[in-house]
Amino acid sequence: MTTATVYVPGDSGAIAVGAEEVARAIVGESDSRNIAINLVRNGSRGLYWLEPMIEVVREGRRYAYGPVKTDDIAGLFDADFLRGGDHPLALGWTEDIPYLREQERLTFRRVGVVDPRSLSDFIAHDGFTGLRRALALAPSAIVDEVITSGLRGRGGAAFPTGIKWRTVAETVSVQKYVVCNADEGDSGTFADRMLMEGDPFLLIEGLTIAGIAVGATRGIIYIRSEYPHAERMLQQAIMVASEAGYLGIDILCSGRSFMLEIRRGAGAYVCGEETALLESLEGRRGQVRFKPPLPAHKGLFGQPTVVNNVISLATVPVILQRGAAFYAEFGRGRSRGTQPFQLSGNVRRGGLIEKAFGLTLGELIFDWGGGTATGNAVRAAQVGGPLGAYLPTLHFDTPLDYEAFAARSAMIGHGGVVVFDSTVDMAEMARFAMEFCAVESCGKCTPCRIGSVRGRELIDRIIAGDDVVRNIETLRDLCDTMMEASLCALGGMAPLPVLSALEYFSADFARDDMPEAAQRD
Repeated sequence: MTTATVYVPGDSGAIAVGAEEVARAIVGESDSRNIAINLVRNGSRGLYWLEPMIEVVREGRRYAYGPVKTDDIAGLFDADFLRGGDHPLALGWTEDIPYLREQERLTFRRVGVVDPRSLSDFIAHDGFTGLRRALALAPSAIVDEVITSGLRGRGGAAFPTGIKWRTVAETVSVQKYVVCNADEGDSGTFADRMLMEGDPFLLIEGLTIAGIAVGATRGIIYIRSEYPHAERMLQQAIMVASEAGYLGIDILCSGRSFMLEIRRGAGAYVCGEETALLESLEGRRGQVRFKPPLPAHKGLFGQPTVVNNVISLATVPVILQRGAAFYAEFGRGRSRGTQPFQLSGNVRRGGLIEKAFGLTLGELIFDWGGGTATGNAVRAAQVGGPLGAYLPTLHFDTPLDYEAFAARSAMIGHGGVVVFDSTVDMAEMARFAMEFCAVESCGKCTPCRIGSVRGRELIDRIIAGDDVVRNIETLRDLCDTMMEASLCALGGMAPLPVLSALEYFSADFARDDMPEAAQRD
């Protein structure tokens, strides 16, 4: 019998539901039966309701089983799963699972496929092809390629990536920087973590291309402290890439240099804002800076700096490899390419879905997510993290693109979608938004620092039935002030979930002294 290859995810999401124990059980069972196996710890495919999902190589393809528990291992061996034997946990050929088959994976095409620790595996799957092409181009041509692709920042602001790069490239300075914002803190988001744990060389490739394009010789990955698995994976990948000549001085004998290091954040949500992140990197308290000057002109240590999200940078290699026109074919309107949507909350099939912009919110929740895990009706979804609007099912026909969501006073943000069923109290969710802002505010500007506290107090009074009509009116005025006068998006966007809850779910705020018309959803 030839040695079978078994894939067990080393992704921290899979580890949280027992992947480490499953891996050990597979090794133990194979040893006790004197069966040789090759165990590979890959990244997660993103089908989290099926984790731990294990795969075996059969006829040159992968066959999946899941969700697997340690108690299932002996039965899987009895069923000859190493050769794709039938078993109640059998899912079929991995690539034929509809959840995966119907995606358009460009940025995540290697996640779950390769061994994330293996440089040779990365290269065998077209890794560093984009970097090699970039090294053959003039820096301005690289920037033009990214602009033409239509790539916009995947961290939330959706600013055109190439325009930011061009600004840094055209700013004269002896030293420039590329900073990767890996401080993924939005509720219901995990795409950055999945990519760093499942395809770390890709992020390194994207950062290096960015450095070459803008003339930066130093890069920093600012990673959140809650991601120890991702940090270890990146540290190892940086060491391996440096030893192989893909990082450091004279990359691939091109005369270009790019040094890369990792800095760990301290758990402040506001450090996801680019200027607060730069303050933290410089050793100060993470507080938002006044703009201008923009980081592209005066960023880290006062030097021109590109600050991009993980997914933005990790998408650049496929654009250089396949060309801007290829990438721009995906999506709609000004929302080009694909977005890794992260589906979570009260949903049957939570996970990562990379699709071209344009599918509707309802399609994502019902066709991909399968509705609620409880079986109750879906009532609302929050898109874009804790500062995103709550959308009712009435608006689930909204296409997932930047402009369509902006027209609803909503945002796509980092692509997180959290689902709520009919039991949710939207007044309590509105209160959470203000409380979150109060806790996470950096304190630099009054509208955010004080407004969020007053907002929470107002909602407490409304929930208690205290002068509801007047307090709702005051709450709306306060939200307007925060949106118009806050220094950054934390205070400026915290009112979005509050106002959307008031608009679409007014019955949850209704009390006896409210007019009947104001109590209807």
